[in-house]
Amino acid sequence: MTTQKNDVVNALYSMVDFTPTQAQVPIINSDKRYILVAGGEQAGKSMIASKYLLSRVFETEGKGLYWLVAADYERTRAEYEYLVDDFSKLGVLKKASKRVDPATIELVDGTLIQTKSAKDPRTLAMRAPNGIIGCEASQLDLETFHRLRGRCAPKRAWMFLAGTFEGSLGWYPQMFQTWQYGEDDSQSYSLPSYTNKHLYPEGETDPEILKLQRMTSDDFFKERIMGIPSPPQGLVFSEFRPDTHVQDVEYIPDEPVHIWIDHGYASAYAVCAVQIINDQVRVFDEIYEQNLITEEIIDIAMQKDWWKDVQFGVTDIAGYQHQAMSAVAEVWLDKAGLYMDAEKIKINDGTERLKSMLKLDPTTHEPKIIVSPHAKGLLSELGFAPNPFNGQTQVYKWKTDRDGNVVGNQPEDKYNHSVKALIYGLVNRFGYSYLAKRNSIPVRRWR
Repeated sequence: MTTQKNDVVNALYSMVDFTPTQAQVPIINSDKRYILVAGGEQAGKSMIASKYLLSRVFETEGKGLYWLVAADYERTRAEYEYLVDDFSKLGVLKKASKRVDPATIELVDGTLIQTKSAKDPRTLAMRAPNGIIGCEASQLDLETFHRLRGRCAPKRAWMFLAGTFEGSLGWYPQMFQTWQYGEDDSQSYSLPSYTNKHLYPEGETDPEILKLQRMTSDDFFKERIMGIPSPPQGLVFSEFRPDTHVQDVEYIPDEPVHIWIDHGYASAYAVCAVQIINDQVRVFDEIYEQNLITEEIIDIAMQKDWWKDVQFGVTDIAGYQHQAMSAVAEVWLDKAGLYMDAEKIKINDGTERLKSMLKLDPTTHEPKIIVSPHAKGLLSELGFAPNPFNGQTQVYKWKTDRDGNVVGNQPEDKYNHSVKALIYGLVNRFGYSYLAKRNSIPVRRWR
């Protein structure tokens, strides 16, 4: 922040009786376009978010537009009320809604600050804003985050996310870790509870903080008080990054579609709909269902707008096994006219193939594989979304002991249906990775 701008912001803060704490200063002064704040409980996240908007609302020439976005309207209330109070003190408030569902603050120069709910995606498709505040942002889903990032593009808008970790799996803690190093135009910060000197006058050594540390688990204290994620050990695909590999990828009509499947019933039947454009794998859609047989999955697939372009299919070698009924691959051929290729793939060889695809292309510096936020089954298995069936955190992990140490050399065979479907297709299309080639003798495709 320049000296002149810093003087203006300090003057604004003085007029609204706000003095930032030492921990808040680097957050407010950050020149990054995307900021993520992981706050402990009662750390003042809503206060700092509202003051950040206040520091930037007068940058825009003419009528600006700013959004307060949360999982529902009620979660925007704290930031909204802080802003109404601040603009009143500054004498620039023209009018403000009484309710927050939805609400609009209008300033005398025509600038608007509007509340938005992620429950109604239509509200996020209107005129692009100049800046976005994510209120209780850890409770937003990954699809909403990508929709918001897309809305930032037209006006090069900034985005400020503030929330408390609800656990250390999911897109929010992973994004926190990715943005820790301040690369490019993003930065994440921790704002521990004890930095709120109004509640904890003695800071980190405040008796209440020390009491909480004694009475809670280390993970709870790190996540909910310190604002530091404490992810479990053993994620199979720790290389997957939500800001790199998750993109708003859409189906391209008239381009060949691959469907890669892992058939199941009680656990999940997974179908990844993929297009390969310039050797980049694009998972643009997914069918992820429980308690449906192959015929019913095919019915769903054939209703999709992309079905007309399906040319290739890949499944597990078990798809050709007869278990008191027609083999899965035979059902796809008889009912849908689609031949399913298959081969036997060792677990670690398949894992290595997917890991190699998660690296950036050394020539284009683009990811070799991108996933739509609509592929919620796949994202849940990778640890970036709740399980679509029960809302729980259920991810594909290595086996670990009670201390979180990885045990053995193979992952647990669960919560991996879309992951396996993806691996079957990648090996079929690109072969094994270099490491897998060295360690394995490929099995010929079943014909």
